[in-house]
Amino acid sequence: MVAAVMVAAVVGGVAAAKPARPVRRTVPVPVEQVAPAAVPDAPVDGMMTPKEVKLRPTTPVEAEANAVWSTRAALNIAALQCQFSPFLATVRNYNDFLRQHADELDRARTTMIAHFKRYDATQAQNSFDRYTTQTYNSYSTLDAQYAFCDEAGRAGRTALTVRKGELGRRAAALRDRIRAALIPVSAHAIVQPVDLAPTALPIF
Repeated sequence: MVAAVMVAAVVGGVAAAKPARPVRRTVPVPVEQVAPAAVPDAPVDGMMTPKEVKLRPTTPVEAEANAVWSTRAALNIAALQCQFSPFLATVRNYNDFLRQHADELDRARTTMIAHFKRYDATQAQNSFDRYTTQTYNSYSTLDAQYAFCDEAGRAGRTALTVRKGELGRRAAALRDRIRAALIPVSAHAIVQPVDLAPTALPIF
């Protein structure tokens, strides 16, 4: 409740001789507050969130390699789709990322091919190629492109601060940050609840 303010009547810039009438205080009528609708986890209004590629059970080494390869795919897609903003420097980030972490990327590729050999034997290379294509596609969406590009720009800069040989430990966090930005926000999800409680105003 907002407290009413006592105001002195002023005539011609000089306080009137007679005492000011007391201000009547109004008591606002309570208004029932309606809780805002919960924002669903799933995209709404026809918006599309690309799905992360699901692998069969992996070893810890394979899981780390998958995170490295997935981060590479995300930064590559950003380099292709986010050139509308030179500030994000996604092309330069990606090229520098390839140079700085070339050895780790090669190891990740070898590890993932071995993963598919364990399951698919002679079809391992085909399985790896499909996995790579699906991973790239899992970062492509128009519904959340601006958010994706912004976060991919940040992740690319962060990846360049990671020393050689340490990308595997950091890749999962980088990947997860970028994936979180792929969830589009619908119009009703960003509407903030409005406080409809009446304000007490002085009545003269």
